[in-house]
Amino acid sequence: MVEEERTTYTDAPHTTTVVERRSGGGGTLLIGLAILIAVIVGAFFLMNQSRNDAVQTEAITGAADAVSDGATAVGDAAKKVVE
Repeated sequence: MVEEERTTYTDAPHTTTVVERRSGGGGTLLIGLAILIAVIVGAFFLMNQSRNDAVQTEAITGAADAVSDGATAVGDAAKKVVE
């Protein structure tokens, strides 16, 4: 018997390359912008709260000084009446 040998060639490549483009699109940019705005607004409110606390503390200190001055004046007047 005669053995036959066959060789088959194909021109098509055996691999397929798929390139997927992954783009963030506008959604990622909008989310980043929203987070940035939220951080800025939060910082603004925290800074204003600190300023308001300082103003309130100064107002209370001023009122306490005025009461102290008034009490001193009443005490001085009482001393003059007793003398």
